Amino acid sequence: MRFAKGHGTENDFVILPDPDGELELSATLVAAVCDRRAGIGADGVLRVTRTKLSPEVSGQAGEAEWFMDYRNADGGIAEMCGNGVRVFARYLVDEGLAAPGEFGVATRGGIRRVRLAETGDVTVDMGPPRVLGSSRAIVAGHEYEGVHVDMGNPHLACVIGDPVAQLDLSHQPAFDPEVFPSGVNIELLNPVGPRRVVMRVFERGSGETRSCGTGAVASAVAAARLAGETSGTWAVEVLGGTVTVTLDERTSYLAGPAVLVASGEITL
Repeated sequence: MRFAKGHGTENDFVILPDPDGELELSATLVAAVCDRRAGIGADGVLRVTRTKLSPEVSGQAGEAEWFMDYRNADGGIAEMCGNGVRVFARYLVDEGLAAPGEFGVATRGGIRRVRLAETGDVTVDMGPPRVLGSSRAIVAGHEYEGVHVDMGNPHLACVIGDPVAQLDLSHQPAFDPEVFPSGVNIELLNPVGPRRVVMRVFERGSGETRSCGTGAVASAVAAARLAGETSGTWAVEVLGGTVTVTLDERTSYLAGPAVLVASGEITL
């Protein structure tokens, strides 16, 4: 298989071009590709295929030529990935599959509009966050209250007093399976300044990652609620760098770098 590899603030992805929709992506194959010792290594896979050839999203073909078929590192199918869609957009433009500027990308979470800047940053309209109440996560025996945020995929964003740098995220934090029957991405965050937070994340199907785009937006939503705000621009520091989240009364935006680092062929 041909592949490329890219990352957004070190949230890394293997990109598999499949314009004619011929590639059979099993969970086993995805997990093998993402294996950091026996495969290429990544937090997930981005399959690049035409929207009109993908029955689950073919209704979006009028707004987006390309479908981002995103899979987590364990092979599980996911609805959306904020950093992934930015890397996906960078790949489309660099490969001549989309013109620079603004265009739509089809995802299981709906159309995402992306815009590429001359600086190399990519901004994506993430859609309106939906706050669905609260729940709790348990990390190494410590219980943290969080906000349930739907970004097209499920999040539990917890603003905590304990320093996030000291947390043990080597294992899946516990959560309420009745609230999150399909699993959840869990963010732990500390406010460190005006509209600035430090975040760590344990992603459903991938474990702790260096960054999470949808999680960054969910974290900004949780921090804004704590501050009594509903709009503004937030800097979210993650292990792999910093992304910018803008909240307004209509939608949310995620901006940050998207970099392609390799291409070649893999035999599995």
